[in-house]
Amino acid sequence: MEVVTFGETMVLFNPETQGPLRYVGTFTKSIGGAESNVAIALARLGHKAGWFSKLGEDEFGRYIKSTVMGEEVDVSRVKKDPDRTTGILFKERFSTVNPNVYYYRKGSAASHLSIEDLDMDYICSAKILHVTGISLALSQEVREAVFHAVKEARKCGVTISFDPNIRLKLWSKEEARKYILEMAALSDIIFPGKDEAELLLGTEEPKEVCDRFLKMGVKIVALKLGKSGCYVKSKDEEEFVQGYTVDQPVDTVGAGDGYAAGFLSGYLEDLSLVDCAKRANAVGAMATLVKGDMEGFPYKDQVEIFMGLRDNIDR
Repeated sequence: MEVVTFGETMVLFNPETQGPLRYVGTFTKSIGGAESNVAIALARLGHKAGWFSKLGEDEFGRYIKSTVMGEEVDVSRVKKDPDRTTGILFKERFSTVNPNVYYYRKGSAASHLSIEDLDMDYICSAKILHVTGISLALSQEVREAVFHAVKEARKCGVTISFDPNIRLKLWSKEEARKYILEMAALSDIIFPGKDEAELLLGTEEPKEVCDRFLKMGVKIVALKLGKSGCYVKSKDEEEFVQGYTVDQPVDTVGAGDGYAAGFLSGYLEDLSLVDCAKRANAVGAMATLVKGDMEGFPYKDQVEIFMGLRDNIDR
C-alpha cells in the first residue's frame, strides 16, 4: 500500500427531501467516514490505498466492506465484531446551510477498535499512514490504538498524515485541543481548517498557524481556507494557492477529505508543494459537485481536465 488509513465508517442515510427529519419519509443509503473517504479518493486517483476498521457482524457492516472494496481499496485488515453493531448516521438538510448530522455510533464496533486489532507489519509497509481527529474522539480505546499506530509507524519511517477533523458532537473543546495538538506533534503533514486552527491555536492567521505547527515538528502544513483555497508551508516553501470556483455546490461534506487525498496524491508523485495544493483544491472542489460524502471524488483524468491540464473530449 502507498497509503494506509483506519477509522470508523458508518452507514449514511440521506433524506430525499429537505426539512426536519420528523417530516422526512424516504432516505437514500450510502457510506460516510473520513478515513475511508480519503482511501477511496486516493484509489480513484490511481494510488494503492488500504483502509481498515472494526465492523459489526451485520448487514450494514457487510455493506460498508463491500462498498469500500468495490472502490479498489484494500480491506483485508478489516475486523468483524459479532457482539456490537455497525454505526449509522442521518443527515438533515435545509436549502441554505450545511446539513445537520445525527450520529448513532455510541458503543459501535468501531468504537472498540484496540491496539490488538492493529497489524503493524501492514501499517509499516505503507509510505503514508493517514489518521484523523475523529478516531481520537471515539473512545479511549481507539485513541490509544491511534497513538500506538502512529508512534510505531514513525519508528518504521512511515510518513504520518493527520487531519484534525474536529467533531464537537463527539467531545469537548478542551479534550479536542489536548489530544489533537499531541497528535500534531507526531505528524509530518497536517491538514487543519481555519476554524480548527482558531480552536487549537487561538488564531486563524495563515502564516502564524503554519509557523506554530512547524515549530511542533510538522514538516508540511496545508491550511484549508474553504472556497478561497489554501495556504501551504514547509521549511523551504510557502504559498497561498487560489481555490477553484464552484458556482452551485451540491454537498460540501467530504470536500476536506478530498482535499487531503488530492494533496497526498501529489506528494506521492513528488510534485511541488504548490502543485500538491492545486490538486488538493481541485479534488476538494469537485467533491462538492455531487450529493454524498464520497460519490463526487474524481478519477485522475477527470481532475486533470477540471484543472485544465488536458482537453476534454466528450463526443
